[in-house]
This record gives sequence, structure tokens and C-alpha cells, in this order.
Amino acid sequence: MGWKVKGEFDPSIKKCVLIVVPHTSWFDFFIGVFFRGTYPIEINFLAKQELFRFPLGAYLKWMGGIPLNRNKTENKVEAIVKIFDSKEIMRLSLSPEGTRKKVTQWKSGYYYIAQKANVPIIPIGFDYENKQVIVFDAFTVTNDFEKDSAYLESLFTTIKGKVPAFSYTR
Repeated sequence: MGWKVKGEFDPSIKKCVLIVVPHTSWFDFFIGVFFRGTYPIEINFLAKQELFRFPLGAYLKWMGGIPLNRNKTENKVEAIVKIFDSKEIMRLSLSPEGTRKKVTQWKSGYYYIAQKANVPIIPIGFDYENKQVIVFDAFTVTNDFEKDSAYLESLFTTIKGKVPAFSYTR
């Protein structure tokens, strides 16, 4: 498909939160699957539990999918941190935008998951304009959410998604 990977993913990092930006289309899942195929590693993702029914459920679990109950009143960050604690390997891919539509502010869950699970954040950009997956250096949160999120968001300001009008802008 002509895509290239820019940057290096360190497969020795067994636990991390991968933030993938921008998330503007269902095609992002397939780009993620192809990217993952370039590294012989496990990468997990969350999806609403309704998707894990027959016949798609077994495939999603095989692909590293973790069902998430979005209706329950439990604290989602704490529930995901428990999953991190229970696994030897957990590289969780998230979209901090929280949707495929246009947003001007990220949700904060990715940050607090990384903070509470004590894992680094690895920013990854899906740059459709230049047909490249950009892997940025691993980032350790400093417990200054405003400063850290401003830095992480700044990495993506020029990256265009599949639907450019939905790409992240600050």
C-alpha cells in the first residue's frame, strides 16, 4: 500500500499506552493492523463489548482486543489499570480523541491510565497525507497533566488523518 514506518518501536517495552492520533476513520484499524504486522509483538486495544459477540468476538480477542463495558458505572481508568496489573505484556492502543469525529480537546483517560499503571506513553501518528506511521519516542508522565498533554498534543498538529477535516487541531 506504499506506507512506511518512521521512527523505531522498542519491542522490549512490555507495558505501555500507545496513543494513536489522528483517529478519523475506520481505516485506522487496518493501518494499525498492518503496522502491528511489521513487529512480532502483541498490541492490545479496547472496543465496546457489544463487538465481541459471535462471529466477530473470537477474531477481535485473537487480535488483542479487550472488551470494555461502557455502560457500567465502574471507574474505567481503574478497571484498565487492573488489566495492566494482571498481564505480563500489555501494550494498549488508544485514541485520546475518543471518536472519529473532529475534536479540539483530547480525553484524559490515556494519561491517567499510564500514570496509575506506571507505564510510558508511546505516541504514534497515522499520517495519511505522507503515507507513514510515525513512531515517537516513549514518554514518561511527569504528573503535570497540563504540560505533558500540551507536549503530546503538539506532536500531532501537522499530521493529517484519512478524513483531514476531522484531524486533530489544538
